[in-house]
Amino acid sequence: MAHTVDRHRLAAAIERELALFRDRHPRSRALFERARAHLHDGVPMSWMVRWAGAHPLFVERARGARFTDVDGHEYVDLCLGDTGAMTGHAPPAAVEAIREQLGRGLTFMLPTEDALAVSGELSRRFGLPRWQIATTATDANRFAIRIARHLTRRPRILVFSWCYHGTVDETFAVLSEGKVVARPGNMGPPVDPAVTTRVVEWNDAAGLERELSHGDVACVLAEPAMTNVGIVLPEPGFHAALRELTRRAGSLLVLDETHCLSAGPGGCTRAWGLRPDLLTVGKPVASGLPAAAFGFTDEVAARWRANAPADLADTGGIGGTLAGNALQLAAMRATLERVLTDEAYARMIPVADRFADGVEEVVREHRLPWYVKRLGARAEYGYREPPPRNGGEAAAAADPDLDRYLHLAALNRGVLMTPFHNMALVGPDTTRADVDRHTDAFRESVRGLLA
Repeated sequence: MAHTVDRHRLAAAIERELALFRDRHPRSRALFERARAHLHDGVPMSWMVRWAGAHPLFVERARGARFTDVDGHEYVDLCLGDTGAMTGHAPPAAVEAIREQLGRGLTFMLPTEDALAVSGELSRRFGLPRWQIATTATDANRFAIRIARHLTRRPRILVFSWCYHGTVDETFAVLSEGKVVARPGNMGPPVDPAVTTRVVEWNDAAGLERELSHGDVACVLAEPAMTNVGIVLPEPGFHAALRELTRRAGSLLVLDETHCLSAGPGGCTRAWGLRPDLLTVGKPVASGLPAAAFGFTDEVAARWRANAPADLADTGGIGGTLAGNALQLAAMRATLERVLTDEAYARMIPVADRFADGVEEVVREHRLPWYVKRLGARAEYGYREPPPRNGGEAAAAADPDLDRYLHLAALNRGVLMTPFHNMALVGPDTTRADVDRHTDAFRESVRGLLA
């Protein structure tokens, strides 16, 4: 018989962990109170309030897979900037390249030689021959959507329910009782999302075929595996169906590899032999500096060139004055050539497997109806059995109170998890001892909850 969580014990455990957190972090608390005078909610970006503690930690320094807060506590960082620092903090090769480029200039609106190396390496990794540089993955996704609409002359896009592709307006839509509605928390949508977006559940090939049959979908935008509502992997044959159905419907296929870079040096696209029309990637590609890229096939490049006059390139909705600047490209080159290498992944993925094995051991030991999913250097656990097969099922299985307790208990024992869900990301410097520290904290936390 599966064990269940005692909710009264859970509430009491949260209060104990909160008291410990407050006692251990007086300087972070003081800085947070001061910050509230001029920063909205006391943080520089609103989502920073999502941490499990009574306030966010303030960081003093970081290197590799660890950081130290202003109260002097060191942590194993399994969040790694929610993928932005998948390289580890301050990787020496990237720091050296950034420091050298700072002395030569940051941005010119002109290319540097690094652009050739970056585009060539991206092409080698992902198999797409043409590339452009953006500032964020959000921008890259927005630009890919614009290109798709321009080339197909179609108004809508299609996404999968509970997806996440940055702050792209059209993607904040979910299915509710079969209807397209704004995702909960969608702030100030410019139009009803049903006007711009068709939504299908992940792994629903029949639903995908039905929605594409309307003939108004410019592109399907998808992660190769869902990662922002927990890891939801594609079922066998789903990617083949996705590729065949988009081609048959005349819709472009855009794969967002930003989080799926955990799968390997070329993300899931390389690991699984996928063939998108366009591909976007961001976050860790410049070792934490804002940078992203989008690639596309020769066919897309030819159609774009034939339908986009060069003298209007600066007003076409694609670009940004700081996109493709010299500092970005220097950091991207160093990251791709010397940090997120094949050798680095060969170290990272076995350590992530060890993390998952440790969690699975605790789940089996206590007969919990929970699951663990893996995606290369990324692993995640959730609270249902069987595992969810789409975003709707994953969202329905969420347990915010249990999340908060487990995250806070880990934090108080020196381990930082991603605040939005139970994801651990392993970087090049993460060790077996680091993930074992999480396993010990996880086991201790779970034992205190079970009825």
